[in-house]
Amino acid sequence: MLLNLVTPLHEATKRDYVARMLDDKVHCMQEARKFEYAYWDGERRYGYGGYKYVPDRWKSVAEALIKRYGLKPGDRVLDLGCGKGYLLYEMQRLMPELILVGWDRSHYAIAHGHGALKGALVNAKVQDLDIVLDNSYDLVLSLGTLHNLTVSELAKALPNIQRVGRQAYIWVESFRNEQELFNLQCWCLTAETLIRPADWEFLFEHFGYKGDHEFIYFT
Repeated sequence: MLLNLVTPLHEATKRDYVARMLDDKVHCMQEARKFEYAYWDGERRYGYGGYKYVPDRWKSVAEALIKRYGLKPGDRVLDLGCGKGYLLYEMQRLMPELILVGWDRSHYAIAHGHGALKGALVNAKVQDLDIVLDNSYDLVLSLGTLHNLTVSELAKALPNIQRVGRQAYIWVESFRNEQELFNLQCWCLTAETLIRPADWEFLFEHFGYKGDHEFIYFT
């Protein structure tokens, strides 16, 4: 099902699309795609420009996820592309008894995860889900990560997300018109798959993903 959980948070940030495109963008992409210090805590031109914990920033999303998926104490949640684990920490604040696990390809993000998170942060890629047993998690999340995979990598990741989670929610970047495509091409540093919503939905069906999804647009 198409959801609208993260879009309000995304739209609260203003972006100068053209300035990023003109700022030695190839170099910035090369640095960002290492997914280490420059991407998380370096200059804004390389990514987040300082990804710090802001209390309650992810609270509304955490509340919506707990409610939609009927999570209860003892349930297991896996966040693929968890970064520093801030969303997981907000879920922990709301329901401390959840069993929380985050995966991220970035050594830097895992090493600088939220210090009060009781869950496990693991340095691993989405493509590594082969090692996880079927239905190991009550909810699998992937926010802002899957568009950083190639189609061949999605062919492996999407069915595995479906397999290891009893429920799943993902969001990816997309576009509905030429202006949004231009903005996305200007802004994105790490995306590999830039396609329209209908094409994302085609991939979901083709690769057997039946969980919830959301599209983020750069308007």
